[in-house]
Amino acid sequence: KKISDVLQKSAPKPGVPADLQNLLSQHFGENRSVIEIEELKLSDSCFLPANDLTHSFSSYLKEICPKWAKLRRNHKEKKSVVMLVLCSSALRSLELIKSMTAFKGDCRVIKLFAKHIKIKEQMNMLEKGMFHIGVGTPGRVKALVEQDALCLNSTKYMILDWNWRDQKLRRMMDIPEV
Repeated sequence: KKISDVLQKSAPKPGVPADLQNLLSQHFGENRSVIEIEELKLSDSCFLPANDLTHSFSSYLKEICPKWAKLRRNHKEKKSVVMLVLCSSALRSLELIKSMTAFKGDCRVIKLFAKHIKIKEQMNMLEKGMFHIGVGTPGRVKALVEQDALCLNSTKYMILDWNWRDQKLRRMMDIPEV
């Protein structure tokens, strides 16, 4: 069966915390002990309500983060963001940045993906400026965190663009590199 055939027959459904838990246990199950796998389990209180596919991205962010203006004003740290949005591709990241104009207000957004932006440039921007929202791909975010260019201590929200499908109808979790 092709994934496109299966998707045509089923209605899209929003992601749930169990999806991420299953993905983590599948990925780490073979290489970790039972105790290490238990440490990877996240309680349901760690998760925000999923977008039930009736909201636009901007309205969903307003719903899950009603005190955004206060969080944005209080954020003073460089090399960190209050909200981190992870997408499967650079094009999807740009699409989400454009769609959140009603939500973000007067905050600063940084693009954290590899398309036409060198990692050194992003490291310099994070070091010199203060950003509230980071939108990017898992690979680039991982590289920035490993090089201590991005600090996640003050990150309050991490949004996974879980349900969006690319041209090949793959979700972010279906891409092996992620």
